[in-house]
Amino acid sequence: MSTYMPKAGDITRNWYVIDAAGKTLGTVAVEAANLLRGKNKPTFAPHFDCGDCVIVINASQVVLTGKKLDQKMYYHHTGYIGNLKKIKYSTLMEKKPCFVIEKAVKGMLPDNKLGAAAFTRLHVYEGENHKHEAQKPVAWEF
Repeated sequence: MSTYMPKAGDITRNWYVIDAAGKTLGTVAVEAANLLRGKNKPTFAPHFDCGDCVIVINASQVVLTGKKLDQKMYYHHTGYIGNLKKIKYSTLMEKKPCFVIEKAVKGMLPDNKLGAAAFTRLHVYEGENHKHEAQKPVAWEF
């Protein structure tokens, strides 16, 4: 029996909508990352980009459990000596809730060209409205 190898012409990219309202950040990020990689398909191959496109709506209503909203920090360095900046997730959720989901999903994708290509297919929106109705996205239930 030979191993199945996917080819570029065999791949069909579907569009899925994930509603993040009332769901935890990690759960939404795991489902989005798995869809972006294509792990839900029987033709999944770890060396080939066979994932789908994902739209995450209601990013501002995602839930962080426990005391993470006040204790979890986002760190980034400006590039200058001694300029390590830190921001609480409560502040990030108020100002940029889409960034929180994007950062969580990006951390679950591989750090190579496949992960970068998969990340470009992620679209996150604060509210319920999105501009991808022409692609006829299907609601993803989990």
